[in-house]
Amino acid sequence: MSQQQAELEQQPPQGHVRVVYLGPVAPHWEVQSDFGDPKAIDEFRQRVQARLVLLPPHDPQFRRNRERVARDAERENLILEWDLGTPDEQNPPDPGYRS
Repeated sequence: MSQQQAELEQQPPQGHVRVVYLGPVAPHWEVQSDFGDPKAIDEFRQRVQARLVLLPPHDPQFRRNRERVARDAERENLILEWDLGTPDEQNPPDPGYRS
């Protein structure tokens, strides 16, 4: 681990962003924020939109661009959360739910 990485880990997060999949009709994505500098969040939002604008989650290019978004959030010291509209893999499906 480099000294720069260690220093970043010691600093509190500069903000929080949630990237939400809106569905199959473009625009596919919305970037929401709970806290952080509005200007920094807006700049991050613009970069996310540029990377994901026409990519639904099942597109092969999405995975590569998702990794780029994650690295960008790490560089900016932002907490990044994804909401792809699918059940969380760590939470089992509700047994009482019937589709």
